[in-house]
Amino acid sequence: MTADTSFGPNAAMADLMEFQRQTEALSSVSERLVWDQETMMPRGAAEQRSEELAAMEAVLHERRTDPRIGEWLDAADPETPREERILALIARDFARASAIPADLATEIARQTSLAQGIWAAARANDAPQDFLPTLDHVVVLKQDEANALVAAGFGGGDLYDALLDDYEPGATQAELAALFDTMRPRLVALREDILGAPDQPAALEGRFPQEMQLRLARACATAFGYDWNRGRMDMAVHPFSSGRWQDSRISTRVVEADPFNCIYSTIHEVGHSSYELGIDPDHAFTPLGRGVSMGVHESQSRIYENQMGRGRAFAGWLHQRMSDMMGGLSIDDPDAFYRSVNRVVPGYIRTEADEVQYNLHIMMRFDLERDLIAGRLAVDDLPEAWNARFLKDFGVAVDRPANGMLQDVHWSVGLFGYFPTYALGNVYAGCLNQAMRAAVPELDESLARGEADPGVEWLRENLQRHGGLYEPRPLIEQATGAPVSPEPLLTYLEEKFGAIYGL
Repeated sequence: MTADTSFGPNAAMADLMEFQRQTEALSSVSERLVWDQETMMPRGAAEQRSEELAAMEAVLHERRTDPRIGEWLDAADPETPREERILALIARDFARASAIPADLATEIARQTSLAQGIWAAARANDAPQDFLPTLDHVVVLKQDEANALVAAGFGGGDLYDALLDDYEPGATQAELAALFDTMRPRLVALREDILGAPDQPAALEGRFPQEMQLRLARACATAFGYDWNRGRMDMAVHPFSSGRWQDSRISTRVVEADPFNCIYSTIHEVGHSSYELGIDPDHAFTPLGRGVSMGVHESQSRIYENQMGRGRAFAGWLHQRMSDMMGGLSIDDPDAFYRSVNRVVPGYIRTEADEVQYNLHIMMRFDLERDLIAGRLAVDDLPEAWNARFLKDFGVAVDRPANGMLQDVHWSVGLFGYFPTYALGNVYAGCLNQAMRAAVPELDESLARGEADPGVEWLRENLQRHGGLYEPRPLIEQATGAPVSPEPLLTYLEEKFGAIYGL
């Protein structure tokens, strides 16, 4: 790639863009260190890696708050809407970074790197007491960050909103709470109807070896257009994707009794990674060269995983591939297999939750983390609060900490404000699916052949290629031609699961 020289004679703009290019490159290097930590790093290197990430954050924070950025922004004279958008994003990042003291930013990077390893060990040992002191430290650091941001005018005076803005610019907890309050009654009613239905789908039974699952996961990633020349797949405790431009990687995990865990985690992460790989190459090494928000990012992972991946058409193809690999399955009928893929059952784990209950998992986490940041909930009381809320929302008592408050990596690495973007992403995905189905009527025929290309290409053209060019909601509304609403998602869920369960 070569430096973007499309900014004409404006020296301030050119200098700013060259400086930003180097910052973006260093940020990508830091992100790669995190990927390595999650997938390949020796466990004994945790302390060293925390120092490396802290050092990188110190360098990045110094660059992001360099006084010359303010001078360049004042002097730059944008000539196109694209240049105006780039300047707006740099200005927003500059103001946000400048609000956070350098020593605080460095300490957050150091402690969250250490916390990830402590969380993973506590999860493996079902030992929340080993993690809670570390989590308490992380929460205090994030509260300090939020206070610094609020003092600089972010979040409208609200600590949680100041953190949320980093993941979904412009969103507020009040807006999201109102959205979730609208969605919850219909989701709960649908779940109750489903669980009370007389005809319940059978579970797929058997032992599915790791090697077979990984081969199948690669086949599914390929079916959804994953570019193996610019990506790779590895194993991780918590599946994730990482990277952008010419290098975006995915990870998955294997449970030998549950192949759907691996398959759909993989398709989910392919959605994330394909978004980054689908951005216009001209946006690389600029603020436009990454997904515009986590809500939009989740819309891609969820529409790949659910509306396409868990649909009847692709499930039929998947059934045949799995049958061929295993020499037969406990469910030999494609329609019964489709129903099994979409079983609605009480369960502890968010990443394994069906489409009906998934958002209820998110709403619970959203409420708990708001209370943590506001100081209404002490970290030491989190396990009890989690268990009580889970029993209330799902009617099931948590059996062990690894299935409770230790199941997600997010809080250990400081991602407060991230969780609600999963549910918002589902809302966006519902809107996109409605528009995509109208524009690509042949999609199911293609998915039945194990080819998601028509849907992937529609998403790339209408959303992915833009990167950060537009704000999140305007981007979704431009792609769909309609206002953002939870109605398409809720209608899709009621129709799909109504048919599956004979409601």
